[in-house]
Amino acid sequence: MKFSLYKTIITAISGLFLIGSITAQAADIKPAVIYDMGGKFDKSFNEGVWNGVKKFTEETGIEVMEFEVTNETQREQAMRRMVDRGATIVLGVGFAQADAIAAVAAENPDVQFSIIDVFWLDAPNLRQYAFKEHEGSYLVGVAAAHASQTGKVGFVGGMDISLIRKFACGYVGGVKSVNASADVFQNMTGTTPSAWNDPAKGAELTISQIDRGADVIYQAAGGTGIGVIQAAVDSGKLAIGVDSNQNGIAPGSILTSMLKRVDVAAYETFMDSKNGNFTAGVQMLGVAEGGVDWALDENNASLITSEMKAAVEQARADIISGKITVHNYESDSACPY
Repeated sequence: MKFSLYKTIITAISGLFLIGSITAQAADIKPAVIYDMGGKFDKSFNEGVWNGVKKFTEETGIEVMEFEVTNETQREQAMRRMVDRGATIVLGVGFAQADAIAAVAAENPDVQFSIIDVFWLDAPNLRQYAFKEHEGSYLVGVAAAHASQTGKVGFVGGMDISLIRKFACGYVGGVKSVNASADVFQNMTGTTPSAWNDPAKGAELTISQIDRGADVIYQAAGGTGIGVIQAAVDSGKLAIGVDSNQNGIAPGSILTSMLKRVDVAAYETFMDSKNGNFTAGVQMLGVAEGGVDWALDENNASLITSEMKAAVEQARADIISGKITVHNYESDSACPY
């Protein structure tokens, strides 16, 4: 009896120490995130990051300081402000924040930094996440080719940069692997950051592709992509979403979405920092690492035939095994497809 009582007391005391330890650990981290142009709820890239931030907060109870960039001059200012407010880990969203995060990280070696869509920086306190978007785009290209009735499909990108050309090239590769004679129309929305947030222009480009015969249009355009999806829906054609699972935006009209797991990058960044597991360097995430994929759920199940699903899953397996190597436009801008 005495031993049992002793054990109970020790267990209770140990539990109190554990609770104290967790509380202290939670108090030690003060995370912050700087979203890219287009807004936190763009239903695409930024919102994918926000989903990871939300998951972190729900699981830990730790609030994350946030800032939504509305013009290019704000990035570095926002990062410095977060550091001044005591941030211990700062996440920058998007390649456009590379210069800002490099400068602020160098000035604050005791603060941890992380950035999504960058792999070329070098700092001992900076983690970088890059994705093999070409692999995920190849998968949705296979789906598009199977779904097309005309043999003509489209791609609408946001800002005309190599990253978005990488999406486009991978998509063409997937389409051509199914139908070598297929036409793939491509348009970019613009050459400045405003190209990420111009739904009207996205709709205009989509309609022009539909007028040329495209019946499946893949968008990689941030907030602009909402215009692409709406134009496709209004025309009775199929759209393909990107970054987040956008199937639910227009159930039955979105063939699939190319998932880019920026939510995982955000969640891991903050959770690793909280748990003392933060490391610098580059994290490269493709199909094999679960970083990119295609979306299949109740919103698009009626559009995905057994033949289409089998073809996409086979392509997925072949990419993982190395049987298929998808061309990376950022390594070689001569897209071979």
